[in-house]
Amino acid sequence: MSAKQKTLYDLFLHTLKDIYYAEKKILKNLRKMIKAAKGEELRQAFETHREETESQIERLEQVFEMLGKRASGVTCEAINGIIEEGEGMIEDFGDSEVADVALVAAAQAIEHYEIVRYGTLKTYAEELGMKDAAKLIDQNLQEERKTDTLLTEVAETRANKKAT
Repeated sequence: MSAKQKTLYDLFLHTLKDIYYAEKKILKNLRKMIKAAKGEELRQAFETHREETESQIERLEQVFEMLGKRASGVTCEAINGIIEEGEGMIEDFGDSEVADVALVAAAQAIEHYEIVRYGTLKTYAEELGMKDAAKLIDQNLQEERKTDTLLTEVAETRANKKAT
């Protein structure tokens, strides 16, 4: 007997669980990044994004509810690796002039992962006719893009200049 044929819905649900796990993990990591940030502007950017991440998790839970599923995650080795790398950056550069530059780089790696995941999820939701889910996912996507832009601005106007 052959295995059940997987569908776009199955892939959507798996990706939703992946980003749910990732957001929960990121939320914990943001607390460390807030403590490690030297510059007030970067610390505030991380604090703002921590609050946004809490809202993003709530939106994901709403999507699970729309699907009639319990919100749950699947281990995301990609985000685990990105976070581990960022923690290494904090250890290696945390007491130096380039600490905030390293933090921005680590945070942007996370943001780029999230942007890719949310963009993919939004497309899947649209293809599956899940307009309300696509709107919630798009809100998360727009916040991630905004955070990425803010981190670039912090790096270019403050952190990079201070480090050089």
